[in-house]
Amino acid sequence: MPQPRVKLVVTGDDFGYCERRNRGIVDCFQAGGISNVSLLVNAVSAEDAAELAKRHHIPIGLHANLSEGAPVCQELKRSTLLNKDGFFHGKMGFREVLQSGQMNMAEVEAELRAQVKRFCELTGHLPSHMDGHQHVHVLPEVRDVFAQVLSDFGISYTRVPVEPGLHSCTFLPPHLRDFYLQVEKDALQSVEVFHRHGIRWPDVYLGLSTMGQNMSLTNLKRALGFALEARTSSTAQSDNICATDSNQPITVELMVHPGYPSHPLQGGCGEGPDDFSQSSDRLHELNTLRDPALLGYYKQQGILLCAFNHLNT
Repeated sequence: MPQPRVKLVVTGDDFGYCERRNRGIVDCFQAGGISNVSLLVNAVSAEDAAELAKRHHIPIGLHANLSEGAPVCQELKRSTLLNKDGFFHGKMGFREVLQSGQMNMAEVEAELRAQVKRFCELTGHLPSHMDGHQHVHVLPEVRDVFAQVLSDFGISYTRVPVEPGLHSCTFLPPHLRDFYLQVEKDALQSVEVFHRHGIRWPDVYLGLSTMGQNMSLTNLKRALGFALEARTSSTAQSDNICATDSNQPITVELMVHPGYPSHPLQGGCGEGPDDFSQSSDRLHELNTLRDPALLGYYKQQGILLCAFNHLNT
């Protein structure tokens, strides 16, 4: 078999969110559309997801969650991480509390460690990689605690959400584009921290500009084009995975959210499913990712789907 040009990890996020999301992710994996999943251990269908991963031999990592639903750590019933109802503050609420200086980093660390331990209980092994739900892992202060936890557990891989070409994506709504650019800024400031702890990540990250209805064969080809050109691009995320030999394949992670839409009141992390999970966008991503035209494009371009633990082989 010839050497691939690109080793592509296609990660299905939010595994465990609900049984319909789980089933869609498994269907996508079996069709060859994804090669890896990230598990929400505080989600209502996390046990079902872990069993499915075992049954179908799906490579699985941890989607660390500090922003949605209830905590795993039992000692955090009264915590700066939680609102008055005992749930996390939400995607933007978490950022607001953090920015106010009211977030207790010892509580963040306790919850991250509890989620790793819960992952091990569910799956029987450590996660092959660990990233952050809603990109919380690259936020100021959190990134340092997150990196220490990965280092302590010996978890080698994470996600650094800096997407080449994002600045030219004028089709994104302004509020989303602003959020993504802030995520990119936070991620760039995390690089030194992650390096210092010996944590690795693929050369290129994709997935912000291809979410939901923005996912299409044309848009995925556009995004993957940056990966194919990344060897000589200044936007490539140079890292110790990336070999200096230009004959070696470049490594890429594509973040995706396929699934069958959640039913109302079924799913979530303790507060019910959100609009994102109930959206038809989940099915749109599922159908796009398993489209034979996309799978054929991978083969034509020498793009090999793999998991994190295959990046160095």
